[in-house]
Amino acid sequence: MTLAVAILAGGLATRLRPLTEAIPKSLVEVAGEPFVVHQLELLRRARIERVALCIGYLGGMVRDVVGDGSRWGLRVSYSEDGPRLLGTGGALRQALPLLGDAFFVLYGDSYLRTDYAAVESAFRASGKKGLMTVLGNENRWDRSNVVFEGGQILRYDKKDADSRMRHIDYGLGALQASVFERYGNGNGSRNGNGSGNGTGSEGPLDLAAVYRDLVAEDELAGFEVAERFYEIGSPEGLEETRALLSETTRGRE
Repeated sequence: MTLAVAILAGGLATRLRPLTEAIPKSLVEVAGEPFVVHQLELLRRARIERVALCIGYLGGMVRDVVGDGSRWGLRVSYSEDGPRLLGTGGALRQALPLLGDAFFVLYGDSYLRTDYAAVESAFRASGKKGLMTVLGNENRWDRSNVVFEGGQILRYDKKDADSRMRHIDYGLGALQASVFERYGNGNGSRNGNGSGNGTGSEGPLDLAAVYRDLVAEDELAGFEVAERFYEIGSPEGLEETRALLSETTRGRE
């Protein structure tokens, strides 16, 4: 496994309040451990070696718990949002010096039991600038947001539903660092021609907008997974993930 993993863990987690008023979402207790510990253990088992944690809200607490990652045999580094709202894409743009020419991106509230090596192989074989993993969803676990047909992503939109949308963004992507060149450096200057979506370097950059730009250019590969996702971004998701990981923990005892 050669790709590093960027974990987007800087959000305010308002849907979990009051649970997250004093701790960041990454440190919410799940099956006896902070959630980020379960994420890192999963990545270790997937033979990931390097992780960059993109932190913001109460991020110092995450540093205190995770440290340099040696507990899991990982090399963990950190990229902090700072006082300005960066958005998910902006957080990745800021973390680029830690990630190399290409990398995985994983949402900080997602627990994804999939074949990371297979995803990386598909990304490299595609020759495209990005890859999104998708799950056949039919609005089952959340609202479907991807039109995936013939092995291709034809449309992605988290806000504007389409009757053809039967898949959902699974939560694991792969990107070339060069994707972010068009969006400038986040300090008010823009490189290239920009995306025309109003989310350039003047303000927060949403990863969803980056994905949409790639779809428009036929530069976003799709990889369909079979294993459902688990998440802790909502109270309902948190309880499902607690049940899963409690059972998994008992099975290892």
